Formats: sequence, C-alpha cells, structure tokens
Amino acid sequence: METKNIQISDYNYELPDARIAKFPMAERDHSKLLIYDKGSVGEDMFYNLPQHLPAHALMVFNNTKVIQARLHFRKDTGALIEVFLLEPAQPADYEQMFQTRSRCSWLCLVGNQKKWKEGALVRQLSVNGQTVTLRATRRGEHGTSQWIDFEWDGNASFAEIIDVAGELPIPPYLNRETQESDLTTYQTVYSKIKGSVAAPTAGLHFTERVLAAIDAQGIEREELTLHVGAGTFRPVKSATIGDHPMHTEYIAVRRHTIERILAHQCQVIAVGTTSVRTLESLYYMGLKVLANPDLTEDALHVSQWEPYDQPTADSPQPSVALQALLDWMSRRQLTVLHSSTQIIIAPGYNYHIVKMLITNFHQPQSTLLLLVSAFVKGDWRRIYDYALAHDFRFLSYGDSSLLIP
Repeated sequence: METKNIQISDYNYELPDARIAKFPMAERDHSKLLIYDKGSVGEDMFYNLPQHLPAHALMVFNNTKVIQARLHFRKDTGALIEVFLLEPAQPADYEQMFQTRSRCSWLCLVGNQKKWKEGALVRQLSVNGQTVTLRATRRGEHGTSQWIDFEWDGNASFAEIIDVAGELPIPPYLNRETQESDLTTYQTVYSKIKGSVAAPTAGLHFTERVLAAIDAQGIEREELTLHVGAGTFRPVKSATIGDHPMHTEYIAVRRHTIERILAHQCQVIAVGTTSVRTLESLYYMGLKVLANPDLTEDALHVSQWEPYDQPTADSPQPSVALQALLDWMSRRQLTVLHSSTQIIIAPGYNYHIVKMLITNFHQPQSTLLLLVSAFVKGDWRRIYDYALAHDFRFLSYGDSSLLIP
C-alpha cells in the first residue's frame, strides 16, 4: 500500500486513562524499559539501559529546552485570554528572539479569542525587582495562528519576561494544571537551547548516573536541536494520512555532529522521535545539495512527502549525502546548520541513519505511532500489547522502550 493511503484507524489501540502517567517517577531512571530486539520482547529498568547498548556506538540527543510558552492576560472586563507562543516571527531566529529587549513578535494560538476583539492586552510584571508593563497586540491571522506583537518597558530580555510571566505547557492529555515540580521534571537533564513548547520526552528518563554509565561503555554522545512544536500533539483527523498536514519544526545541527555520524558509518542510536526526524532529514538535505550545490539554508527544508517522492533505485548512500552536506557547509563556512523539517515517517519509509531508537509509548492514531511502526517494520502492536499487559505507563511521563529492528 502507498504510504499516503494508510488508514489511521489501523493504528488504534485502547488506552485506558489509568495507564497515562500523570506524573513522572520519583527518580527519573527508575522507569521501566521495554526491550524489542529483532522481534523478541522483554523488559528491564531504565537505569540498566547502557547494558543493552553496543560499546563504542554513537547516541544522539535533542538538547532543546521547553519554554514557558503560555501567557495569561486579564482584560478589564475580567475575561482571561491565553496567548500561547508557537514560534518566533520577528526576529525569526530563536537565539536572537530570547535576547530581544523592548519588542518582538511571535506566531501564537489565542485562547478565548472571542473576548479579545480589539486593543492591547496589558499585564504588570516584576522582573529583576523592577515593575515592567507587558503589552500584547494582535496584528492579524497568519495561517492557522495569530501574529502577536509584544512590547515592554525596562531592560529585561524576552527570555526574562516569559520566565516571569509564562507558564510551562504540559501535554493536554495529562488533564491537570502545571505544577512547580513540572518546571524540573518536564525538562531533560541535558536541556540547553530554549525554544520548544513540548519536551522531547524520551530524554526525560536520563540521569547523570545513566549518562556516566553510557560514557563508561565508550559510547559517544552528540547533541542536536529540534524545537518541538505544538503540532506534536495534533491528532490525525483525516481517514488517511495523506490528508494530514504535518507541522514544521526548526533544527540546528553542528558540523561536528555530522562528522561524528559519518565516522560511525551513519549508524546512530537516536534518543526520541525528534532526534529521529532531524537525523533522517539530514539525509534528504544532503540529496538536495547533491542536486543543487547553490541552495540556501532555507531551501534545505524537508517537506512532508519528499522522502516518498525520491526514486529508491540507485539512491545515494547516507555517507555520500552527509558528505555532500558537510562540503556545502564548508563552502559557506558554517559551523552550525540551521533549517527546518516537515518530514512524516510512516510505514513505507526507509530509514537511512537511525539503527536503534529509545522512545516512550505514544498516543493511538498519532504520527509518532506511525514512525515507530515504520521503524519496527509493522510490529508495533505486539510491542504495545506487551506494554499494556505488563503495567507499563504511557505517554510523556510514562515508561520507555529500546527498539532494535
């Protein structure tokens, strides 16, 4: 069957609410670990993960950091308006955005929008001991989101503004308010680069103890950045996945990381589906520069169905594609590649770089479940049946799995 014709109903399973972990384990690495190894299914504890990994392999982590993206304003009428930061608009660069002082613009979702017909939303804040007035003005629609201009007085950066004014967004399926503990537990211990509105949850299980054990195995660790968008929670509402619009996410990959992937013969252990999407997108970016060496960074964007439009016969090896990408970066004297991806990975997809995957248990009828199914060559249901029968906890704060196809 052609990938676009896949029926999303074939990727449904019954997930009782009681199996959704509302809070994480008291100790991150004490979650359970399902091990799928070439068809056999077993389990262990996550702190034993390094024992199941090959020595001297390469592991790649997503070092994005979740921002406090939910901003609440109360109008004079008493109406509460939520402005949810999706992605920076002006400046569009994440790093520049968080350093801005006095004004910036974001693409946002607006909650209770009917109550905000005109005028600015205003909120008083205390930032670094100073009173700051934050104003939000709606410029207009921008696709499915709203363009919102923010202005504030004083000398605070926007990063400082949202650290005070914002609320950490936790997944909607937790059906609870954000708590103080989420500020720590909903970030990976290696999170560094602000920009996500959802955590790369496969990484939530790692502790310094587990990372040290990975290092002791001689396993190399590399990091990349994919800022997780709100679209990660968007359900597939169409009957076939061909009609599902995949969201765009922004990535940054260091030249050194690509060099290390090449040194490991393009065979990588990926931590999380966001790392998978970034790593696999690098292959298609390499194909683009092989075809046109003069492309800009923006033109490297990987569109949703691009991988399925490529001829599979005589397609370049991953090493050839990544070397072309490195050569392209060298000509532009780039030490970091900045681009974006809309890639959808579903059955019918041929993995090029990721050989092992560490991931949580995903929602029924989700694009993430499709990605897992493609990775284990359609054997996802046996994995999920085992997890359901053996008291595994599901979704963002749930247990983990190591998948070896």
